[in-house]
Amino acid sequence: MIQRIQTVYLLVVAILAVVMISLPVGSFVTPDYHMSELTNLALVSEEGVLDYAPWALFALQTVSAILALVTIFLYKKRMLQIRLTLFNMLVLVGYYVTLVIFVLNLKGDASFVPSWTVCLPLISIILSWLAIRAIGKDEMLVKAYERLR
Repeated sequence: MIQRIQTVYLLVVAILAVVMISLPVGSFVTPDYHMSELTNLALVSEEGVLDYAPWALFALQTVSAILALVTIFLYKKRMLQIRLTLFNMLVLVGYYVTLVIFVLNLKGDASFVPSWTVCLPLISIILSWLAIRAIGKDEMLVKAYERLR
């Protein structure tokens, strides 16, 4: 199970989702230089006041992490692994769509400054695609062995 490269890819996807959950996504800077930090759970002002709770961002990253971990243990059902990894990629694209919607709704007169963590779901999408390719190669190899018998 762990010796397969797609397991490593999916494990890194799960780790990146947990990192993304715990780090800030960006910050809003108003024209008078007041900052509010956007995390996956809340929009926190400079005073530490919780202004808004974007729980959907947290939920999508949690689903992504759980899906990646569950997919690792389905190594005997390769086609189901491919489907779940594709669904995980759709969840990650949905994360970006949700992030854009939250930024546009919360922006007001402030400007949004994204954090470096915004690129982590994109890296997860690329790693998921690589995992799908590796799972497909395994499936072709198993079918070739069955044909030779």
